[in-house]
Amino acid sequence: MNKLNKPFREAHHIAGSIVKRAEEKGVTLEKLPLMEMQKVEPGITPEIVAVLSLEASLNSRTSFGGTAPVRVREQIAFWQEKLT
Repeated sequence: MNKLNKPFREAHHIAGSIVKRAEEKGVTLEKLPLMEMQKVEPGITPEIVAVLSLEASLNSRTSFGGTAPVRVREQIAFWQEKLT
């Protein structure tokens, strides 16, 4: 949502409202129709759906200790070496 140029507080509220809407509909975020997201924030575009999957979320966490597969593999290798 950075492309919407929203302050963090507002973006956080928007995200929370969209999560709540998905919960009410009984779907995951990636399955929530764009139209439903746009009811919360009209500026949301179809590109947002690409970043809402679990895989995309995990892959985006690339900092040290993050959940990106490359980081997880690094930690596995580190601890295997330490423990053997």
